[in-house]
Amino acid sequence: MPVVGIDHVQLAMPPGGEAAARAFYADLLDIPEVLKPVELAGRGGCWFESASLRIHLGVEAADQFRPAKKAHPGLLVDGIDALVSVLESHGYPPTWEPTPPPRHAYVHDPFGNRIELIDAAG
Repeated sequence: MPVVGIDHVQLAMPPGGEAAARAFYADLLDIPEVLKPVELAGRGGCWFESASLRIHLGVEAADQFRPAKKAHPGLLVDGIDALVSVLESHGYPPTWEPTPPPRHAYVHDPFGNRIELIDAAG
C-alpha cells in the first residue's frame, strides 16, 4: 500500500489569529512552534510540530472561514487530566465522552475548531 502515514493536519483560522493560535497550541498544548518556510510565511498562519505531531494553521479569508465542527484531529495526550484542567482554567472547557476506553474529551481551539484529546494511557 503506498500511503504510509499522515505528514500533518491543517486547520483553518481567520486572518490575524496567530497570537491566539500560539497561546493555545504552543502555550497550553505545549506543541513547539516552528518557522514556516520563507515561501509560505507571507500567507500568515502558524505551524506547530514535535517529533511525532504536526499541526498547521492556515489562514482563510474572514468571509470564507468556517471552523471544523465535526472533523477534527485526535491528539494522544500523556496526563490528560492535567491538560484538561489547564485548558479549563484558561477558558477552554472540555466535553468528556462517556464511551469505552480510551478516555477522551473534546475541546475547541480559539477559532472554534474541534480538537479531540485522547488519553495515551488508555
